[in-house]
Amino acid sequence: MNHPTFDLLELDGTDLRREPIEVRKATLASILRKARHGVRLNEHLEHPDGLTVFQHACKMGLEGIVSKRLGSRYRSGRSPDWLKFKNPEAPAVKREAEEDWGRTNPDRR
Repeated sequence: MNHPTFDLLELDGTDLRREPIEVRKATLASILRKARHGVRLNEHLEHPDGLTVFQHACKMGLEGIVSKRLGSRYRSGRSPDWLKFKNPEAPAVKREAEEDWGRTNPDRR
């Protein structure tokens, strides 16, 4: 099993959500250096062209990418500081779309 991790919101009872993403990721990286196999840090890319990164992710068959604004604090719900771009051809995304369709279209049930 390989579990990618990408953020750290709490550590030993300390709420880290007000810390910038860079601090949270650095803290997470230091913890994961000591972790056993199966848990890994999902590295971030600083790239000026998000479209190119997304296109490469799609070619690799990934579900998509998440873009987080540097310096941003964590907040639940939707935010302009944290954007998710989904690959419409990824199996999980297709399955999710089908499940949503079944919930919103009573004739499909």
